[in-house]
Amino acid sequence: MNALDLRPLSLGELLDRTFFLYRQNFFLFTGISAIPYSVFFIINLGFTLIAKVPFGVPRFPGPGQLPSPGSAFAITSGGVIGFIVIIFAGFIAYLFSVGASVFAVSEIYTGHPTSIHASLRRVRGHAFTIFGVLFLSGLVMMGGFILFVIPAFYFACRICVATAAALLEDIGPSEAIRRSFALTKNFAGRAFMIYMLYFAIAWGVIMVFQSPFIALIAVYARQPQLVTIWTVFMQVGSFLANVLVSPVGTISFALFYYDLRVRKEAFDLQMMMQAIGGAPIPPPITGGVPSMFGPDAS
Repeated sequence: MNALDLRPLSLGELLDRTFFLYRQNFFLFTGISAIPYSVFFIINLGFTLIAKVPFGVPRFPGPGQLPSPGSAFAITSGGVIGFIVIIFAGFIAYLFSVGASVFAVSEIYTGHPTSIHASLRRVRGHAFTIFGVLFLSGLVMMGGFILFVIPAFYFACRICVATAAALLEDIGPSEAIRRSFALTKNFAGRAFMIYMLYFAIAWGVIMVFQSPFIALIAVYARQPQLVTIWTVFMQVGSFLANVLVSPVGTISFALFYYDLRVRKEAFDLQMMMQAIGGAPIPPPITGGVPSMFGPDAS
């Protein structure tokens, strides 16, 4: 696998390269993205189906018999515990998905082959770091909202590469937050534009996959069985939309991290020096076709 050419990218080139990587590795990134959203889909589907069953009146104690208070409590407790376990599993899966996506971009960017399994395997031992980065990022965002909405958006733009920094530089959560603030200094506007593109794509794709079923639910609101069916289809659409859109944000911010390092730390020269001391780096690839945003925008 060829390495991508390391050089400062314009915003258009950065976005163009994001979609190039996504297209070239579609099943890799959607496969990683599908892991947590599969869990969340199961949770939503379970809620939809359970809502059609009378709560607290299970059928298995016997024909025409109501369960005893003790058995009803046990069933309810078991359901709550099961729900918590599934939520926890989904959260862990999300941590691994985020980390695996960053590592996948890193491997592709430096010209190494990778796979879903290999990317997930690299996350082992880093889950707590990812959790720490997300937790601290949440605190920073809360502080921004307390101050006002605009500072919250600004802080989001300044901490956008913290996860990539933590994983690829093997540093702790607090150091990763500081590292992200240092790298994104004077580049918050570019991060904001990446966020805007991501949310625009997410909104558009989700509307395409969900709007028809939302309309059908409204039309057949008086027919509970059809409402349940259309709700299930709407959840399937939501699952597909999230799986398809999620990699766009992960890839773009991982590439943004590398672009900032190239601009501020001459990361491209570091890679060239490493290549001189070892095996030559394969020739870079540029995206296959000229970019609509500029030359060599792979």
